[in-house]
Amino acid sequence: MSSLQGFTVPRTATGRASITQPPPWHYVGDFLVVDYWADPDAVLAVLPEGLEPHPDAGRCAAVCADWQSCSEGGEELLDPVRSHYREYFIVINALLDGEEVTTCPFIWVDQDFALARGWIQGFPKKLGEIWMTRTFGTSLTADPGLRPGARHGATCSANGRAMSDMTLTIEGESEGGPKHNDPPIVNMRYFPRLTAGRHDEPQVHELVRAVSRDREVSKVMTGPATLNLYPAPGEEHHTLAPVEVDRGYRLTFGYTVDDLEVVKDFA
Repeated sequence: MSSLQGFTVPRTATGRASITQPPPWHYVGDFLVVDYWADPDAVLAVLPEGLEPHPDAGRCAAVCADWQSCSEGGEELLDPVRSHYREYFIVINALLDGEEVTTCPFIWVDQDFALARGWIQGFPKKLGEIWMTRTFGTSLTADPGLRPGARHGATCSANGRAMSDMTLTIEGESEGGPKHNDPPIVNMRYFPRLTAGRHDEPQVHELVRAVSRDREVSKVMTGPATLNLYPAPGEEHHTLAPVEVDRGYRLTFGYTVDDLEVVKDFA
């Protein structure tokens, strides 16, 4: 019997070399969000099996997050390259057996441990380069803050090509926050099979609901926003380009993940 340990590969005698340590995974991050509408037919085209179109069929959100995270011992916080990462993603609204949910068809991230965690949870993460305006709680010129008139932006690129950019000009505090925050997120976990003659029979093909706990959110600032999605070789996110932009939001949000619910198994 093997004595190798580790939540992910590479597995070793100690398990310390795994790409990511086992859950629970604790997260906190700054978010820049733009709610918008895309072409309803384009949204329908990326809807996973098991989900149905939302009545507001084109409703989407683009999200940039500047994260800090750690496993249970928190040792990554003392070695920040292992705890800091940024990601940029798109979510669409949908229905699961009549319940309002969201799902993520496109997402980029800038660290391998976050990529691995994402695939485990059903997020279709790809590597990219993400940048987002920071604020530090001062009145200095280089710190836009969260006051009315403050301007924030975020960009995402991958393989040397621009994927997206967004901006927000803060008007004041939001009462409701982004539209995508409340519904649970449901994604498709999909791992192909390499066995000759069985390439069309995935090893894992299941619809999963994200489960989180100890959620905490700051006050939410809002204002008018802009959003652009750019076409690039090997990418299809631009099919969800905005036909109308709603509002932008700036907030800080955190939670813990140590569970995942399988909703439907297609394998």
